[in-house]
Amino acid sequence: MSVRVTEKHLAIAEKLVQKAHANNGLAPVDLERFWADQKIAIADPFGKDIPQVPLGAICNWECVFAELGIEQQWKRYSSDTEWRLSINKAYNDKAEAIVGRRLLDESPPGPSRPRYPATKALHDIFEMKNVWNEDSQSWWLLKSAETVDELCALLDRVDKRLENLREFILPPNWDTEKEKLMAMGIKPSLYRGQRGPVTFAMSMFGVEGIIFLIEDHPDIAKRLSDTILKAMLGMVRLFDEEAGYTPETAPRGFSFADDNCAMLNADMYEFFGYPIVKGIWDVCSPDPKDPRYQHSDSDMAHILPVLGRCNLTGVNFGPNVMIDQIREYMPNAVIYGVLAPFTFSRNEEVNIVAEFLRDFEMAREKRGLVFATAGSINNGSRLTGMRLIMSAIQQYGRYDR
Repeated sequence: MSVRVTEKHLAIAEKLVQKAHANNGLAPVDLERFWADQKIAIADPFGKDIPQVPLGAICNWECVFAELGIEQQWKRYSSDTEWRLSINKAYNDKAEAIVGRRLLDESPPGPSRPRYPATKALHDIFEMKNVWNEDSQSWWLLKSAETVDELCALLDRVDKRLENLREFILPPNWDTEKEKLMAMGIKPSLYRGQRGPVTFAMSMFGVEGIIFLIEDHPDIAKRLSDTILKAMLGMVRLFDEEAGYTPETAPRGFSFADDNCAMLNADMYEFFGYPIVKGIWDVCSPDPKDPRYQHSDSDMAHILPVLGRCNLTGVNFGPNVMIDQIREYMPNAVIYGVLAPFTFSRNEEVNIVAEFLRDFEMAREKRGLVFATAGSINNGSRLTGMRLIMSAIQQYGRYDR
């Protein structure tokens, strides 16, 4: 049984699933009404007059393979435009019939928009190589120090880079290209998102490495935390200035993705990770309603009291971190979750509905829930499963009843 799902939830879910099976797998839902209500609800998940819980578990391009019964071909999908568009069309034909929307882009790419030359990133400052991992189908940062002495030497080199960050981050042809593009009204991208501080540091020095560093060499751990924050703030200022913004005119907001924050206990997180996220949000999101978002797809409920001090406005946490736990420490955050990704991708129909019923019970009074997966929507997640969620929302997740 899923975390905190009750027998009552399961009984209601089983009845809805039975109705779907009696109708060729299609759960009962008024599609036109659902999407009209969705438009209202998603605009303000805390809204007093929203009709229903907004849906966030909307199938994406990663779901095409299982849905269409074809082999996963990530690289071909990203590089073969003609094939991708044909796959998207076939998927959309099914989606339109099942959920009432064409979910994927079918438009041929237009002329390429002029781009700024590639710049270096935070991991480059800390000498971490970013490599593609075929097994996980994702990018991995590799360690750049193995011992405490190597880490100290690395931080010495980082300190020197930070003395002239612009020269290190920007390529030699930046100024020439920037002049052309700014004349066309194209500004460079800002720095407003980052792999979270604990995940980043553990990629740099290892999970155990960071834990023992904090425990055995707190002065060096403090130096590392301070240096990461200094580098990040330097990048924020650099890209803001390159785009022509001042601290007063720059767009607000910053997002972190920090799965590994769960690896530290609350005291360790407060010592190492919290000063970084707080320091960034103090600069990028100084006002109460400025966006402060964190994704941490892990069992990190133990650090909620610490992280909650930052007054987050949006969160997506692990499937075992419940809405009532989050709401206690983050009263103003829109909660994107907390459907377990594997419940969706394994098409566990009864559990999909039961987890929604559980979450709606916890969110109904204060609202602010967007029902989504606690993490990625993975291949295997089906359109019929998405329709099942839509049906559950329409029948059991309305605020106007």
